[in-house]
Amino acid sequence: MPKLADLLLVNAIVLTMDAKLTLYEPGAVAVKGDAILAVGPDETLRGEYSASTTLDCGGKVLMPGLINAHTHAPMTLLRGLADDLRLDVWLLGFMMPVERQFVSPEFVRLGTKLACAEMLRSGITCFADMYYFEEDVARATAEVGLRAVCGETVLKFPTPDAQSFEESLAASRDFIIAWKNHPLIVPAVAPHAAYTCTAEILRACADLAIEFDVPLLTHIAETAAEQESNRAAYDMPVVPYVKKQNIFEAKTLAAHCVHLDEGEIHTLRHHHTGVAHCPSSNLKLASGIAPVKAMLDEGLAVGIGTDGTASNNDLDMFEEMRLAAFLAKTAANDPTAVPATQALRMATCMGAQALSIGHLTGSLEPGKRADLILVDLASLHNTPRFRRANDNIYAQLVYAAKSSDVTDVMVNGQWLMRERVLLTLDEAELRIQAETYARQIDDFLAAREQSVLSKLIAIGGAQEAESFEVQVKARIANPEAVLQALDRSDLEILHQRHYHEYDTYFSFADPAQGHLRHREDEFIDANGRVTNARYRLTLIGPARERRFERDVLLSRSRFIAPATHSLRFYREYFKPSSEISIKKDRLRWRVLFQGTEFYINLDHLEQPDLGYFIEVKSRTWSRRDAEHKAELATTLLQALGASPDEAVAQDYVEIVER
Repeated sequence: MPKLADLLLVNAIVLTMDAKLTLYEPGAVAVKGDAILAVGPDETLRGEYSASTTLDCGGKVLMPGLINAHTHAPMTLLRGLADDLRLDVWLLGFMMPVERQFVSPEFVRLGTKLACAEMLRSGITCFADMYYFEEDVARATAEVGLRAVCGETVLKFPTPDAQSFEESLAASRDFIIAWKNHPLIVPAVAPHAAYTCTAEILRACADLAIEFDVPLLTHIAETAAEQESNRAAYDMPVVPYVKKQNIFEAKTLAAHCVHLDEGEIHTLRHHHTGVAHCPSSNLKLASGIAPVKAMLDEGLAVGIGTDGTASNNDLDMFEEMRLAAFLAKTAANDPTAVPATQALRMATCMGAQALSIGHLTGSLEPGKRADLILVDLASLHNTPRFRRANDNIYAQLVYAAKSSDVTDVMVNGQWLMRERVLLTLDEAELRIQAETYARQIDDFLAAREQSVLSKLIAIGGAQEAESFEVQVKARIANPEAVLQALDRSDLEILHQRHYHEYDTYFSFADPAQGHLRHREDEFIDANGRVTNARYRLTLIGPARERRFERDVLLSRSRFIAPATHSLRFYREYFKPSSEISIKKDRLRWRVLFQGTEFYINLDHLEQPDLGYFIEVKSRTWSRRDAEHKAELATTLLQALGASPDEAVAQDYVEIVER
């Protein structure tokens, strides 16, 4: 008597993607409930199984669904937002400010469903996600019927869904507990990267993943700059650094891994760490070419990911498979590197293994979930087909087939796409809602681009100066006279410092924007050695609050922020119309003069060579106090040997511009 199945798929080219790459042509697959019941030759299964539904596949390829090993699904709503930028400018200058403004549970659900629609059309049946409000990603994915490993992102700074990493970690714990045994969703924790997390965060995330035996998703060694900064900060590359934080004790999936040496690859293999190779994203952001052949030769499980659509800009796994093979051949200067069979394994069974879900999906084998797709190779771009060797079909799928050749998708025994029609999503409505968000984000960025201040605030850390500043400045011919004058009975020196200052002033086409100053302060000790360095941004408004007699100014530096990125970053982000560099040697004293605190700067402008200036400054919170301090500042300036006739009312950049 025939065995009972719910569905019998017959007359197909069945690629099992099992360990032996077993292929049946013609072949058949029997499905019962959410699982695969049997796989084998067409004639054999027709004789052994009886099903309530039998589907003639018409000679299409029947294979496991593709596994997108790394993406950020909701970022479909940010597709094309800021292209052709460096990774740091793209991420810190545009993505994160927009995310802080717009990302919400509603944004995440819509973006996820939009991504699911695109992934289904690309033959993807499972994806690994890292984003915010990850429970909403999971909920939307489950509603569609796709399978996913969903990682709640944890960072060292505030995110759209948490004000602190403790809050993110608590949300991760609650998410894992709530979704631990879901039939489609595997919950995970996702510390973003070594450079966006502290050692404490990395260890806490590893402990959480180990406690609940769930995957840990993270980014590792995506750029050369990431490796360099990690060496500078911790005297070691990223892999040994995160190893010290126990990251690899968990079931870890490391995305990108572009800049790894042989020792780091060996460490990943030793700890059975999975890797997600993201060829399109790495190329577009010029991050480099990952050493995929070396990883595979070492025995690492390397899957393929699209990354998010904001850096790809699509979720086409056929494109990624093809690129993964081509890049490996080019990098190794070897056309036999990563053959088509290997590329397809990376996109299916090896991707599942990298995500620690190989027991569930990734191949067509009895007992595994019924996650499968049908691919029609009867199209013009797939013609002709050679049958001389069995592995020709793999080459055809990887090198010639397109995502548009996918006609049917099943996940967990349920059809999600039939004859290219999505069954659980309304594509038209998704497009309408996505365009509404696009208009809002366009308006936000357009307004921000009109203001240097808005752009400064957007990248974080900017604070408005609380007080006004009384300042008077004059040229001097003899700095020694100033040093001698400091030894006055009515002048008490509270503190003294010595700096080398390297200032870069950005100017803009609209003078009303003022100047943005990037300053590097080198702290010099008594022996002339540099002991420390500090980097700051200061937005200097063009207008002065008031001018007193003898060019004493009352002004306010509008905003001050730590300069945590490179000068190149700020140049590319703010796009100044011109810039001026000034190098000076500064001696600074904090003093009490007639009971009032002042700062005295003795500046030697070395580049350009403008000579010496003496500057007297004091903070003030009221105009009445400003009147008093303006008078005292003038007196002190004269007491230091400066002539009132040499007073100047301009900032140094204005003197140079003039």
